[in-house]
Amino acid sequence: MNIRNLISYLLLIIFLGLVQIFFLKNLALFGVAFAFVYLLGILSLPISTRPVPVILIAFVLGFVIDLFYETIGMHTAAATFMAFARSLWLRAISPTGGYVETEEPTLSEMGFGWFLSYSLPLIFAYSLVFFTADQWGTGGLWVILNKSLFSSLFTCLLVILVQLLFFKRRRRI
Repeated sequence: MNIRNLISYLLLIIFLGLVQIFFLKNLALFGVAFAFVYLLGILSLPISTRPVPVILIAFVLGFVIDLFYETIGMHTAAATFMAFARSLWLRAISPTGGYVETEEPTLSEMGFGWFLSYSLPLIFAYSLVFFTADQWGTGGLWVILNKSLFSSLFTCLLVILVQLLFFKRRRRI
């Protein structure tokens, strides 16, 4: 990854973090579906990025979100877990010939079906860890699963919308 790409990913992560902090902090549909759009910054890192830098980026991003949300490490733990699971999941859904090193796991690069099968399980894992930490000892399993499912679907929908609106489209000839 060259310096230009590194700066563009850094700006994307900062922008998504700011959107999360200032616009999506209090957004909840019916009290069960929460938006975690900042996860797109972690999900869209190139496939060739090693796991340790992805985990460190997720840790810092989750920590910054925790500072503004006052959630005492819940975003940090969930984002770090998602970053750890990302490399395992990419290996699990790898095509027969493997990935091209320069590919980005985005909607425009990989297609809708692949992106959905890539992002939805990772976002669900994030939500499961987050809401388990949130409801620890107070809520039941159904509350955790309910919030995790609907938050995952809502976040995935928003992530797809953001990519359709703001990411450059690949030219097909």
